Amino acid sequence: MENIAMAFRGIWDHKMRSFLTMLGIIIGIAAIITIVSTIKGANEQIKANLVGAGNNVVTVQLYENDWAADLQYTQLPPGITPISEETRQQLLELDGVKDVSLYHNRSYAENLFYQNTRFGGAVLGVDDRYLPLNGYTLSYGRGFTERDWQECHKVLLLDTKAVASLYEGRNPIGTSIELGEDVFTVVGVVEKDRSFSPTIESVSDYYMYMDTSAGTVFMPDACWGIAYKLDEPQSVSIQAASTDEMSTVGTAAADLINKNHVKVEGDDTYSYRGQDLLERAKELQDLSASTNQQLIWIAGISLLVGGIGVMNIMLVSVTERTREIGLKKAIGAKRRRILWQFLTEAVVLTSTGGLIGVGAGIALAKMMSKAMGTPSAVSIPASIIAVAFSMFIGIVFGLIPAVKASKLNPITALRYE
Repeated sequence: MENIAMAFRGIWDHKMRSFLTMLGIIIGIAAIITIVSTIKGANEQIKANLVGAGNNVVTVQLYENDWAADLQYTQLPPGITPISEETRQQLLELDGVKDVSLYHNRSYAENLFYQNTRFGGAVLGVDDRYLPLNGYTLSYGRGFTERDWQECHKVLLLDTKAVASLYEGRNPIGTSIELGEDVFTVVGVVEKDRSFSPTIESVSDYYMYMDTSAGTVFMPDACWGIAYKLDEPQSVSIQAASTDEMSTVGTAAADLINKNHVKVEGDDTYSYRGQDLLERAKELQDLSASTNQQLIWIAGISLLVGGIGVMNIMLVSVTERTREIGLKKAIGAKRRRILWQFLTEAVVLTSTGGLIGVGAGIALAKMMSKAMGTPSAVSIPASIIAVAFSMFIGIVFGLIPAVKASKLNPITALRYE
């Protein structure tokens, strides 16, 4: 503690010299913290864009080769059986799974009309878990009741985009919609309980993130056979306990469904797969990080320059205080005491520069985020590592001056002018 106090007094007595000595450390640490904060912010934005509103739901659906199976234009795939209640219970027992919903899907409902207007959105046949699991709440009208599934009532729910597409601001409740050769009644309107707006910075971002469909229409899955094919394979919405478990949960669920319900010998055309949003996010994050690693190495060079500056000024300090060192040795100070004094001074100098650099880096990252509209996120581990690394620089580059001071001959040092 005495050495630390002496080091701070020395820094304060030579404020300008100490600041100029620390400047290389400050610039290097600030640059690294700024880059790391920008990378972390971009990675979090990529993850948020892909995962969406944050309800941790991953979709598992049937694929035909490398594309999601579209049953609108093909026959029922051979050897694929509907997902049973027993399988659903097994899915619920998987590690990291909170809830499971089964549903039928048509991504484009070409057989749905309202007053001769064809609907260009999706139609889903859902169970009683689908809407709450995927974050839908009732906006107005009524939701599905238990009797709607038991008695196969021909009723529909529309999301707000579907209402805007078909009704142009009019109230849809009680109106009739033609679906296939039957007529269904609209009983309610639902909307997402969390709004989510992805960051769009390019045309590719627009096509990747934006939902450009005309909306979604929901019916009880018990009525799916009225408008579409009976015994169609379902898709599965699975809610994971956390965002980081989505990939694992999706893979485990797909493996279980394939084992129980894909019975095609010697043919791997059809298989269930999880929608691995986190893997896509990781690929984009890795691409973003690799382009910034070179900048981190460049910023690291300034730390090396800063370390050389610290060694230089510590050598000057040893020369200036030669008589002081000689006096201390003359009254009994041991080599290790002199060594630790100068080594502590070097570490305090670089650590102070590291702390200032972390603060400057965080402030610079925030300023860049506001000025350029790019996301940023402070990384606490990176800040701690940066300060620890600045201390390490003090030890490495302060060691030579400290050893030199500790080896001074006391008689020669006392005679030094």
